[in-house]
Amino acid sequence: MKICQKCAARYDNPTWACPDCGSAPPLINGFPSLAPALAQAGDGFNPEYFDQLAGLERGNFWFQSRNHLILMLLRRHAPALTSFMEIGCGTGFVLSNIAANYPSAELTGAEIFSTGLGHAARRLPNAQFIQMDARNIPFDSHFDVLGAFDVIEHINEDEAVLAQINKALKPGGIMLLTVPQHPALWSKQDEKACHVRRYTAAELEGKVRGAGFEILDSGSFVSLLLPLMWLSRSMANRDSNTEHDAMSELRIGKLMNLSLKAMMSVEMVLTNIGVRFPAGGSRFLVARKSG
Repeated sequence: MKICQKCAARYDNPTWACPDCGSAPPLINGFPSLAPALAQAGDGFNPEYFDQLAGLERGNFWFQSRNHLILMLLRRHAPALTSFMEIGCGTGFVLSNIAANYPSAELTGAEIFSTGLGHAARRLPNAQFIQMDARNIPFDSHFDVLGAFDVIEHINEDEAVLAQINKALKPGGIMLLTVPQHPALWSKQDEKACHVRRYTAAELEGKVRGAGFEILDSGSFVSLLLPLMWLSRSMANRDSNTEHDAMSELRIGKLMNLSLKAMMSVEMVLTNIGVRFPAGGSRFLVARKSG
């Protein structure tokens, strides 16, 4: 069910026109805008990065490995999904991977900055895209699965977002999250990327349970590369004279990219057979809506 942002009526129309009050969200850059005041600029992310990300994601080991992980978790915990929403869908790189593996699923991509949605729509012309504030998700008991991949660390009110995700899921629906892990890894990279926090496992799991979820799976990601990541962040923190580039860790040479991809492939094999690493640069979590 959709929720009208003007009168709060619940309705099941294919369009965004509310049958009770007749209101409909404005279109910004061709997409329904549920939070138009935030569509062009705001805290939490630099929308200028979308153009750069669109050119980097497909060939980068980290984005490829995260897609592998997400698909692995979906196959294990939601193999028959028929509807999926991604919060913070960016350029649509994750959604395009899900579409290729679940071709009959209803896919929805939501992004607070409308500038990213053009990239996503070109990748996925058959998906639905909306501009939306994750603190106010306009759906009620609608989706089988909802994912937020490296998103909630950008939002001060992360617990409010988790509660909204719970509301938008069908009873028994599944939530997938990935977040940056270990506050000790905080660096200029996090600041430039507009992160609010890096999570501990206990913090993330506690907030997820508090939002009404049962945790099904939780583990570290980018674990085999953690020493290299720690070294890179330590060097960046010591270099106080250099203007830091948030995309610098993604712009690596072909040989280095292949080497890191090979190490992540080993990690994915181990994760798939049930190994859960105690530490890693990121954390993944799968939870089920309780009740």
